[in-house]
Amino acid sequence: MNVLIVDDDDEAARQLDRALTSHGYKTERVSTGAAALRQLPGMTLVLLDLSLPDLAGHEVCRRIRENSCVPVIALSDQGNELDRVITLHMGADDIVHKSHGQYELMARIQAVLRRSAQCRLHFAAHCALKRSTMDLTSAWALLPARAATAGSLRVGELRLDPAARLVLLREKEVRVTPKEFELLAVLMENPGVVMERRDIMSRVWGENWFGSTRTLDVHVGSLRSKLGSSEWIQTVRGIGYKLNAPAFRTA
Repeated sequence: MNVLIVDDDDEAARQLDRALTSHGYKTERVSTGAAALRQLPGMTLVLLDLSLPDLAGHEVCRRIRENSCVPVIALSDQGNELDRVITLHMGADDIVHKSHGQYELMARIQAVLRRSAQCRLHFAAHCALKRSTMDLTSAWALLPARAATAGSLRVGELRLDPAARLVLLREKEVRVTPKEFELLAVLMENPGVVMERRDIMSRVWGENWFGSTRTLDVHVGSLRSKLGSSEWIQTVRGIGYKLNAPAFRTA
């Protein structure tokens, strides 16, 4: 597996390289956001420092998400909660403080890779890389058809296909980040049921999530925007959220 280290701190990058290499990963390192975007094809994972000399870390993450769902773990040495929340909103799969030990980092990497293993866009990008004459559309054709499977979740006009990592609204694909997909899956498994915030956070971000629960609100806001209506996800003040199916609209 190829891991792209994006960090302009030479010593920090060397420590990451040693830790990853000792656990069997292959690494490449760049020191700017622009270089990271150029080097992205072929990468299995990106470790992205939030403090780069040319682009803000969350902007790099946003640009990555425009074309790829390669897993991104942001690395932070700052206590700025807003930067972390924005980075998650832009599509980062996790954020790790640089002071944390290598074993926790390796565990988080493995957890993120497990969650992203079925991502269609990531798979398609790797297919396209291996076949220089094949375009992205051809690569997608190798993947399972969009027909509903036995494991699909459906609420009203909204369908989620876990095997294909697809969200479809009125049979049109809604592009979501990996974390948004997991959040929506949790809510769709329990339509009409109020889910407590702590339960949602535990299932989507893990028992050991150290960040703010504001992260959940940001992801809910993003999903509402992508689904085109705030009616899909209802806030239950003081408790959490529940998924509802809005009334059918012909427009």
